[in-house]
Amino acid sequence: MKTAIVLGTRPEIIKLSPLIKQLNKKNTSVIFTGQHYDYNMSMHFIDQLGLDKPNYSMKIPPTKPSLQIAEIIKKLSKILEKEKPETVIVQGDTNTVLAAGITSLKLHIPISHIESGLRSYDWRMPEEHNRITVDHFSDFLFAPTQINKQNLISEKVHGKIFVTGNTVIDAINYFSKISKKQSKLSIEYDDYVLLTLHRSENVDNKQILSSIIKAILDSNQKFVFPVHPRTQKRLHEFNLYTKLKISKNITMFDSVGYFEMLELMKNCQYVVTDSGGIQEEATAPSIKKKVIVVRKTTDRPEAVLKGFSEIAGTTYNGILKSLRKTAKNPSISKKKSPYGDGNSTKLIIQHLKRNL
Repeated sequence: MKTAIVLGTRPEIIKLSPLIKQLNKKNTSVIFTGQHYDYNMSMHFIDQLGLDKPNYSMKIPPTKPSLQIAEIIKKLSKILEKEKPETVIVQGDTNTVLAAGITSLKLHIPISHIESGLRSYDWRMPEEHNRITVDHFSDFLFAPTQINKQNLISEKVHGKIFVTGNTVIDAINYFSKISKKQSKLSIEYDDYVLLTLHRSENVDNKQILSSIIKAILDSNQKFVFPVHPRTQKRLHEFNLYTKLKISKNITMFDSVGYFEMLELMKNCQYVVTDSGGIQEEATAPSIKKKVIVVRKTTDRPEAVLKGFSEIAGTTYNGILKSLRKTAKNPSISKKKSPYGDGNSTKLIIQHLKRNL
C-alpha cells in the first residue's frame, strides 16, 4: 500500500502523527506544505514529536488563501506525479487539505479524508468551505462519529464512509505520557481557567472580542491566557490588551507549544475557547475538562451532547452566565470520549488496506 500524506499546519501534524508512526515508511511519502507561521518552528515541532523529517517540504508564504492554494497545487502536482501513490491522505479542513484534494482529483488519485463530516453550518468559517468541498471529492471518508457519518449521508457524498473515532485521542494518549517532562512552562497555582482565542470571526470583530474580554474580567476568576499572535495584534488594536495586563486575575504569555498546552489543559479547572480541536482534546481520558465554547455554533456537537462542552455564544451576558455557572461546578460527565478510545489510527489503516 503506497500512500502520500499531505499536511501543512500544527493541528494536522498532531492528528496525523500516529498514522505517520504506524504506516510503513518505505511506502509512505510525507509532504509538508508549511502553510502556517514559521517554517523552521514547524520543522522543530515535527522533530519534537519524534517524527522523521518530511520527504518533501514546501515553503508556502503567508498570503491570500486563493494564492496559497494555487501555489500548493502547482508544487504538489509535480510531487504526486513522481510518487504515484495509491491514495493521498489528508486531515481536517485547512487550505492544504483543499489544495491536496483538488490536485489528487485532477490526477485521478483516490483521496482519503480523515476527520470528514464535520459541519458547523456557519459559512463565515473558511474551514466549512474547505471540508464540505473535500468531502465531496473524497473516495474514503473517515468520520470521527455517527453524527459526522449522518452529515455525509445526507449530503450524498460518493465515497465510502467509515466511523473510526478521531486520531487526536490516539495522539493525546501517547503524548500526554511525556508532556510533563517535555513542557517548558511552569504555573504555580492550579485553580485557574484556561483561555484560548484565535478564530477570525471572534478576534477580528471588535464588538465580539470586547464582549468576550469584558465577560472574562467581570467573572472575577483566575485565567491563564496563552495569546495567539493574531489575537495579540487585535487586543492592542482594539485597546483591550492593557485591561487584561493590569488585571490580577489574568496571567498572559505568548502562545505555547503542544506539550505546554497539554499540561495547561491537564491542570486547569476548565477551559474557555473558540478552538474546535480543544473541544475534542478536552474529552481525552488524561484531560477530561469542561469546555465553554465562545462561538455561536460548534462543529463538535458530540461533546455538547455528552456534557463535555457548552456553547456560551459570543455575547457578554451569555458568556458571563456560562462562566459563573461552570465555576460553581466545573466537573464533567464521567462518560467516555465521543471521539473514540485511541484506536482510530489502527481502524483507518485496516480500512485502507481492505479497500485499496
